[in-house]
Amino acid sequence: MLLAIDCGNTNTVFSIWDGTRFLATWRIATDHKRTADEYFVWLSSLMMLTKLETTITEAIISSTVPRVVFNLRVLCNRYFDCRPLVVGKPECRLPVPPRVDQGTTVGPDRLVNTVAGHDRHGGDLIVVDFGTATTFDVVDHDGAYVGGVIAPGVNLSLEALHMAAAALPHIDVAKPGHVIGTNTVACMQSGVYWGYVGLVEGIVREVRKERPRPSKVIATGGLASLFAQGTDLFHSIEDDLTMHGLVLINDFNKETA
Repeated sequence: MLLAIDCGNTNTVFSIWDGTRFLATWRIATDHKRTADEYFVWLSSLMMLTKLETTITEAIISSTVPRVVFNLRVLCNRYFDCRPLVVGKPECRLPVPPRVDQGTTVGPDRLVNTVAGHDRHGGDLIVVDFGTATTFDVVDHDGAYVGGVIAPGVNLSLEALHMAAAALPHIDVAKPGHVIGTNTVACMQSGVYWGYVGLVEGIVREVRKERPRPSKVIATGGLASLFAQGTDLFHSIEDDLTMHGLVLINDFNKETA
């Protein structure tokens, strides 16, 4: 069984893949101080509660938080007796290497989304990931990551607005009933929601101008479905895109070993 781990700035997701489907997926807050022992107690308890009797034989990690990788490696080595692949490290090969400026380090999550997007939809893609940051990954015709855009995430922007303006409350992200708000919360929700719809549509429009061929737009991340309600831009919403990419990269490395 494969243990796929996607560590983001806010949450870390663990999924177990049996070769044909994901048997279970669990989420925990990302914390670089969490030890391998704590990870194992938490994970093994969830496996027991769901009556998931299986043996982990391989693992792959994608992490945008470098400080957590060590303890995740220890988790896999100590408790599952396997050496995990870590996306972005030299020993973890990709089907098509990224084509970016020399010396540039591409976020592992962006590489994984590129591989998964190309597998499901072919080349010439723009993958929009609504995470802690809102990222736009441009995928060439052959599946290579060729660059992109990084913008502040929706919740990050909301938090900054609340912190910088004492009179403004902390609000949840939601699609407002009307663009024109008639109270403070409605005004803020409208600004954030329609502001981000405009941001995504505007960046995609400009990216398409620089591409030699038409590009489909794929959305992923926790808020993708919410923002898809405000635009017809997206060709597809992919809830499991990153996990699918981790499985593909793991399989590719086994085949080329």
